[in-house]
Amino acid sequence: MNSKVIRLILFGVAAYVLFVFLVISFYPDKPENMDWQDREEYNKVQITKLRLGTTREEVLARLGSPDITEAKMDSSVAIQVMFYRTQHVRADGLTTQDECTPLLFENEQLIAWGEGAYQSYLKS
Repeated sequence: MNSKVIRLILFGVAAYVLFVFLVISFYPDKPENMDWQDREEYNKVQITKLRLGTTREEVLARLGSPDITEAKMDSSVAIQVMFYRTQHVRADGLTTQDECTPLLFENEQLIAWGEGAYQSYLKS
């Protein structure tokens, strides 16, 4: 092969690598754009990274819109539970609470997550 062809091939490979790098760097994968299996895995990973006291807005920015949500006022305290799908139970095309991990917020602050959090919400 002559050197001109080799240079063209190297240029093409370099351009492809640059393109892939730019797409990965500047086009983040949003939870809303994922299929349900990827979204479940993404939610599981992101929920393990949460800390108590995280704001509701920070959770929404990280996880996107919840699959199910409930809220109530208890005295002057706003309590909200947001459910994010984390485990597949049955193939019926619907997301149900038993397929989700609940996140419990009190006055916009994350105070608990998991099934125990939802049970404390129901009791209050």
